[in-house]
Amino acid sequence: MLQGGLCCQAYRRSMRSRGKQVLRWASLFRIQRLSFSESRHPLVLRKCGQEPQQALQRQLCSSLRSGPQQDLACSRDKDRPETPSQELQDKLKLLSGGTPGSCAHEETIRSLMDLGFTEDQVIQLCEGASSQTPPLSTQGLSTLSTLTTLGLNPSSILRVLEKCPELSRINGNQLQQRIDSLRKLGLLEGSLQRVVSHCPHILTLTPKRLGTAVRFLREECQFTGQQVTEILRSAPATLLEENRQLQYKFQYAYFRMGIQHTDMVKSGLFRVPLEEIRARHVFLERLGVYETPDKKGQTRIINPKLKDFLGASEDFLTKVARASPDEFEVFRKLLTRELEEEKEGQEENSDSEEEEAEEGYESEDSEQTEYRK
Repeated sequence: MLQGGLCCQAYRRSMRSRGKQVLRWASLFRIQRLSFSESRHPLVLRKCGQEPQQALQRQLCSSLRSGPQQDLACSRDKDRPETPSQELQDKLKLLSGGTPGSCAHEETIRSLMDLGFTEDQVIQLCEGASSQTPPLSTQGLSTLSTLTTLGLNPSSILRVLEKCPELSRINGNQLQQRIDSLRKLGLLEGSLQRVVSHCPHILTLTPKRLGTAVRFLREECQFTGQQVTEILRSAPATLLEENRQLQYKFQYAYFRMGIQHTDMVKSGLFRVPLEEIRARHVFLERLGVYETPDKKGQTRIINPKLKDFLGASEDFLTKVARASPDEFEVFRKLLTRELEEEKEGQEENSDSEEEEAEEGYESEDSEQTEYRK
């Protein structure tokens, strides 16, 4: 028994010493990791009085010349040359026409390559550059640095600028403010990057206009804050629409089709154009497959599920409508003509009502003049 107790004590002492050693290693690794990450974090850079994109440019420009940071750099940065090749400079001179102060400046190209762009991507940027704001100007570099700080890789940045060239004409500070506004609406890391990559035009909205669109969804359409965040995550182009068009789509789905707020958000209703929603709804309604619920939300038939209703065109025709594509295309054209005739009839009625009102005013004036006489 005594020998067993001594063995247990020795075992506990050995495990305690090993645990302290592991904790010591973990603390050393944590300190090294924090010293690397905090020096590059945008919030830390703001506390130091530096702008994120400017500080990132300085750090990236000096990363290839400093020893300790070079060990922590990724493998692609080790293989990248410190200076742009002569072939790259010649190609950029041809693209810019050899003008002084063009995008072929060596320091500017090096800063762009430090952001992670390859030589082919630099050439691609210059080929797609606008005459007003080249991507390798000071403003263009600040925009690219802001997108890099957001977490987008060079390939994603090229696709974003290809979809929305207007971003290259936005200042880096203004772009960062718009990104912060999206974060305040509940877009976390990962979702924010996907939204920007899928719909980069969302960054063309100023914080004021973005707030107006969100307030319209919450006050006029009665969506909750969480539902607005989900709409922004699944269908960011919704905030780019005009309020009148957005309100009409909501009212058509809510009053005409009887769809509730939760179902609208879960099914991705706002990703589908209003013309497509109306064509499918009227087509099913005239086939006798869809019926608008009453005030209690009840129907005499079982309506198809909303996800099947808003699915792909082939699935909608085969599973829900059970019709051919030609039949649906003919119906779409007839419905368009019917809506145009209805619109023209409403305009004629409004014109006739205005004419009758004017005639009424003229008759009243004539009666007053006769009475005076």
